[in-house]
Amino acid sequence: MSETSFPPDDIEQRWRVQYNELAELAGSLAHEIKNPLSVISMNMDLLAEDFASAETPQHRRALAKIETVQKQCTRLENLLRDFLKFARLRDLELLPGSLNEIVDRVLDMFEHQARENGIEFIRYLDPALPSIKLDEQTLHAALVNLVKNSIEAMPDGGELLARTRLTRSGVALDLIDTGCGMDAQTAIKMFEAFYSTKSGGSGLGLPTARKIVEAHGGLISVQSELGRGTKFTIEFPQPARIT
Repeated sequence: MSETSFPPDDIEQRWRVQYNELAELAGSLAHEIKNPLSVISMNMDLLAEDFASAETPQHRRALAKIETVQKQCTRLENLLRDFLKFARLRDLELLPGSLNEIVDRVLDMFEHQARENGIEFIRYLDPALPSIKLDEQTLHAALVNLVKNSIEAMPDGGELLARTRLTRSGVALDLIDTGCGMDAQTAIKMFEAFYSTKSGGSGLGLPTARKIVEAHGGLISVQSELGRGTKFTIEFPQPARIT
């Protein structure tokens, strides 16, 4: 029996087609789940209104059960929302843009929250940093996930250093926080889909961030130590003749 082989390019093309079909199917399934879930959630809200003035122990127990279902509906809705973002990511239209500007916008968005939590942002953004090819919307979303993760790791305050720099092959962004850090096992798994150490977390924020970075031709890595903080590093290639 003969064995058929395919050229590497053909194998990659087949893989892309299968991946796209699977992603489309997963997205469709998520939509199908979302619709009945919305109906369940709406009816739970109506039931909660009916039992809002519960006076008997039986009615109060019923209200408590309704509230439990409401919380689980909210959790599933958030999970579906994050999953759809994860599944929809396709080939991006990358155009020349400024990494520094996107970092600044993300930090500005969290500035008020950071101050309220005793967190100081320190910015060392290289003014001579060359442009890279990027998709502003998705890269902004990836950095939001990373900064949010750092802020949540510093409930008692701290510092978040954002630093951009040149590398031999392009540019890099370091996000270094003084938060609680993590052990080696958590650091290894944190970019796996649905892995989360947070109560109610979808486990898709950081995997989506990694997927976005890789769609930009970049790499993301993490270094962390319990009690001392975490450092995310994102490296992007610098295209030829982009200044």
